[in-house]
Order: sequence, then structure tokens, then C-alpha cells
Amino acid sequence: MYIKTRLTVMNFLQFALWGAYLTSMGIFLAGAGLGDKIGWFYATQGFVSIFMPAIIGIIADRWIPAQKLLGLCHFLGALFMAGAAYCGAQANINFAQLFTCYTLSVAFYMPTIALSNSVAYTVLRQQNLDTVKVFPPIRVFGTVGFIVAMWITNFAQFQVSYSQWYFSAAIELALALYCLTLPNCPTCATKAKSLAEALGLKAFALFKEKKMAIFFIFSMLLGMSLQITNGFAGPFINGFNELLGYTGSWGANNATALVSLSQISETLCILLIPFFLKRYGIKKVMLISMLAWTLRFGFLGLGNPSTAVGILLLIASMIVYGVAFDFFNISGSLYVDQETDPSIRSSAQGVFMLMTNGFGAAIGSLAAQKVINTYVYAYANPALKINGVYPADLSQLIMNGWQTSWFIFAGFSLVVAILFAFMFEYKHTPQAN
Repeated sequence: MYIKTRLTVMNFLQFALWGAYLTSMGIFLAGAGLGDKIGWFYATQGFVSIFMPAIIGIIADRWIPAQKLLGLCHFLGALFMAGAAYCGAQANINFAQLFTCYTLSVAFYMPTIALSNSVAYTVLRQQNLDTVKVFPPIRVFGTVGFIVAMWITNFAQFQVSYSQWYFSAAIELALALYCLTLPNCPTCATKAKSLAEALGLKAFALFKEKKMAIFFIFSMLLGMSLQITNGFAGPFINGFNELLGYTGSWGANNATALVSLSQISETLCILLIPFFLKRYGIKKVMLISMLAWTLRFGFLGLGNPSTAVGILLLIASMIVYGVAFDFFNISGSLYVDQETDPSIRSSAQGVFMLMTNGFGAAIGSLAAQKVINTYVYAYANPALKINGVYPADLSQLIMNGWQTSWFIFAGFSLVVAILFAFMFEYKHTPQAN
């Protein structure tokens, strides 16, 4: 019980520092006149995930104990996040300085998602505990931390200011210190047989296996959906305050709190993973996730925060997010852990992160920004507002543009699901418990 509590605290802080800004950053950026660059802030998380998780995973496998490396990454991440907050506090924001500090911060944070999983799996195995049964309830508190931080950001009104980044930096600094007190996670003691193995690059050989190669490729395609709603759901809902006939609603004024329902759903859905994985296997679980992404985007396209039906549709979108995220992200991580050799598990988790939060998130964020710039921001010129609100014709164009964008994303998710159903071969033997 003691070790489970220690790992629970780690997960709580790990995701609280992310929840402090991830879903609300777009609201601040849009208000600061950087709405057309929101995608770049989310894409940079993908760019750094292309190489940083793999590099950090290699170091954890071969040279530095994972818990110490986790603490170091969080200390550096907190330092640069505070720098981003300082840049965002200036009257005239220097985009280059702000973006550089933010990029360096997430460069050290993104690897810690996979690394914290590796720490948890290692410590649980040291205690002879079943990771499939024990880890999901622990991981639930990561989402709880994310939600708590989101609520604080929303109701303290950090969502419209740079303060959300200072808040995140404070949490991350606390976690950096806490990581140094965690149980030791030894590096691999066996002597490497080749240069590639010595560098930890053996994990990339997983692409030679057809099943794993297809799994990683579709992980990338599914990863393209991950940051779309993180980056644009908040500005979409909050933006109704600028549309004639929709201003002043509770939903539009509390977009971050509304989006937090997604994480509440995520918390509950994590508990379903052991049952679904053991009974249905990774293929059906990922298919469920892909179809949930289709519904997630579709409901956003049909909803709005100003009418009863519109609110219900947005709430439905938040509810299915739990299935969309957990049945892919958490289940995928457990699948990779089970399918790889112990000597490369940290590296394999890094590869999984590379494909999802790396290539997938980067491509998805920039593609989404292109779509939204075309259908939304092409018409959303602040100079055309009258008393802070767009006139009727522009309001309708902007609203239609958001709807078209969400439907495009829904269609993409559906196509990915159909292709995955035919291409990924996996035989699963259901387990009774």
C-alpha cells in the first residue's frame, strides 16, 4: 500500500502540472493575438517528442536511474516554464522568446510521461505486483491531478493569462524534488553486444515485426487526434463570447471547467482498461478508441455552450473523450510494456511516445491549425468586431467554420478506424479475470 501511495502522488503531480495549462493555453494565446499560432505551441510538443522521449529512455535504460533522471527533467522543465510565463507577462510579447522558453520546457516535460510510466512499472514489478491490475488505479490519480489543476486555472481566472504557466512551474518544481525520494530503478546491468544495443537503439528493431510496426504506425495516426481538442476546444467554446447571440453564457465563460469533464470521464474509464484488455484484447480496445474520437469531434461540431441541446452535445463530447484517450494511450503503453524485452522497455515506451506525442501530435496540430485557419480564422478579424462581438454575418461564418473543422477531424478518425480494423492482425484469448 505504501509504494502504491508513493506512485499515486507522483502521478498526481505529473499530470497536474500539465493540466494547469494544456487545455487553457489556447484561450490565453488567442486573447494575446496569437490565435493563428496556437497550433505551433501544441505541435512543438510533438516535435520534441520525436527525439526527446527516445533519448531520455535510452539514458534511463543504460546510464542514469529512471527516478533521478525524472527529477532532473522536471527541474529543467519548471525553470523554462517560468521563463515562458515571464515572457507572456510582458506588455508587448516577443513571440520568439516566448516560443523558445515554452519549447525548452516541453522538451524536458514530454519525455517524463513515458519515463514516469517506466518508473511505476519497474517499482511495481520490484514488489511482485501485476502492472495490468495495479497501474490503472494509480494512473487514475494522474487524471485527478489534471482535473484539479484545470479547475484551479479556470476559477482563479488563470485561463486568460500567463499565470497558468507560473502555476505549472510551481507544481513541476515540487515534483522534481519528490522524484528524488522515489525507490531506485536500476539501469540495465548486462553488457551490450553491439553499438546499437549500447545506445538503446535496439527498441527501434521492433519495427521489423509486422504486428508492432503496424501498431506503431496507427499509434501515430491516432496520435494526430490527441492535441486537436487540447489546443482548440477551449478557444472554440470561449470564442462564442465573440459571436452575436451567444455571448455571456456560463459555458463560454468557463470553457476550461467544461473541458475538464473530459478528464473526469478519463478518470472513470481508466478503471475499465483491465477488464477490456483482458476480455477483448488490444485490437478491439483501440478500435473502440478510434470510434470514440469520431464521436468526440462530431459532438463538438454539433454543440454550442449557449443552448440546452448544444450544452448536452458538448457534454457528450467530453464524456466519450475518456474512452478515446484511455483506450488508446494507457492501453497502448501497457501493450508495449508486455510485448517488449525488459532491457529495452524504457526505450520502447520512448518509441511509443515518439509515434503518438511526437510525429502524430506534431502533424495533427499543424494540420488542424491549417484547417481552422482556413475555415475559422480567415473570417475572425478582431478589427471587424462591434463592441467586442462579430456582426451576424461574420458570426455565422465563424460558427459554420468551426463546425466544418470538427467534422473534418471526425471523418479522419473514422477512416483510420476502418483501415486499422482490416490491417492490424491480432489474436486474443479472453481471460476470465
